[in-house]
Amino acid sequence: MKITTIVNGATALALLMALPFSAAAQTTVDTRIGPLEFTFDWENGYPTDETVTKLYDELDFQRASQTYIWALPFVSTAQLRHMYLDLFKASTGSIVVLDTFDRRFGYLTANNDTFYSTAWVDMGADGPVVVELPEGINARGAAHDMWWMEIAAMTKPGKYLFIPPGTDVPEDTDGFTVLQAPHNNFFIALRLFDEDDAAKLETTKKIKIYPFSERNNAPEIRIVYADEQPHFSAQPRGMDYWKALAAAIDREPVAERDRFFMAYLAPLGIEKGKPFNPNERQARILTEGAEIGEMMTKAIQGARRMPQAVYREGSRWEVATTANPNQRTEYYDQIDGRAAWLYEAILNNEAMRSTKPGNTQVYLATYKDADGDWLDGGKNYVLNVPANPPAAVFWSVSVYDVKMRTLIKTDLKKPTVGSIQGFDENSDGSISIYIGPDAPEGKERNWIKTIPEQGWFPYFRFYSPTEPFFDGTWVLPDIEKASGD
Repeated sequence: MKITTIVNGATALALLMALPFSAAAQTTVDTRIGPLEFTFDWENGYPTDETVTKLYDELDFQRASQTYIWALPFVSTAQLRHMYLDLFKASTGSIVVLDTFDRRFGYLTANNDTFYSTAWVDMGADGPVVVELPEGINARGAAHDMWWMEIAAMTKPGKYLFIPPGTDVPEDTDGFTVLQAPHNNFFIALRLFDEDDAAKLETTKKIKIYPFSERNNAPEIRIVYADEQPHFSAQPRGMDYWKALAAAIDREPVAERDRFFMAYLAPLGIEKGKPFNPNERQARILTEGAEIGEMMTKAIQGARRMPQAVYREGSRWEVATTANPNQRTEYYDQIDGRAAWLYEAILNNEAMRSTKPGNTQVYLATYKDADGDWLDGGKNYVLNVPANPPAAVFWSVSVYDVKMRTLIKTDLKKPTVGSIQGFDENSDGSISIYIGPDAPEGKERNWIKTIPEQGWFPYFRFYSPTEPFFDGTWVLPDIEKASGD
């Protein structure tokens, strides 16, 4: 910090006497946001009117960029709500089925091997809601709140009764698993593991979702497909981000831990119970805050510095799920950890961060090759997967684009290689997976095509990981540039 006194001690006494006292003592401080002027020196004086304006602009900009990072999970679910209720017209009582590439495309880092049965529930409109899972269901999934925290695992048959916040548990709940939800809205995602897609669809048709008030005459489920509506579940950009946030804040209770962020937002025009009509200054700062906030998030996502991301010492692969299910540690809430994960993904529950063998999952991600260079859609790479990947149900590698974090969409519509999609083995049982714009001659089955001038990143999924993953006897190597790249 450099301080320049406007009037030096050697200045003529006549000039000093001719100046107002405040101007004679005024100082300018050179800072990272430019020169700032104060009466006297800055410690003993006050900022000028121009400096006050500049400092408040910077204060509100910093708060906007940090609030962008804080709000990522909340805006993610708000965007999903918009997709289901406004685009798909899939209100309570509907299930949106994702069983093809085109139906999964648009969702943040969707699994291209999984049959998803998904539903949005708005208890603000419907009151307490029942989710009924049929006998014999073979599913992994959960109900999540508006911050992507698990309300309940949804893996066993039964009647799950969700109660909105501030509502008493109704009478006549014998036979129901009663769950107090923290928000009026919640999302259900089930991964089904029946023998084939036809059987999975039949299971889906047996699921019921209905208001508790209709329990004596529960309607059949309505199946919805997402083919006809262009959709992206990524958080919107620019002012649309803040519009989504303002609407979500109005719909839901404010958690005690978020009250300081509500104070950050108030001078920017976002207050619960008030219309969001930002003036020119607020809109300018919010737009800039969203842009820089997302750029900061890209750094948090692609160059993770949280210890829970470490897969193996020296590996470019990282554990993708960098937030605990409750998004907190003993002493702090994981604002960066959840931003890294929920900028590029949806859902965050206990089963998705496995620490031992079982009916759980592990997700590894990487953003750089073995040389430490960012993954480039214009270059060709190879991932040499050792024999016998440690996954009891299935394993896969899927590639996603950087801009929208969706399955990469090329003319092939083939973003995945794995045990379900099929692959060719090497003579030693290892699998060489080729990722890049150019098809490897004779090895097309193991090829995922990328798009030049676009970044990309992969997920390596282990469904029901086995002991070799955890004891380190099986280690995934880094992605390497192909010969000539």
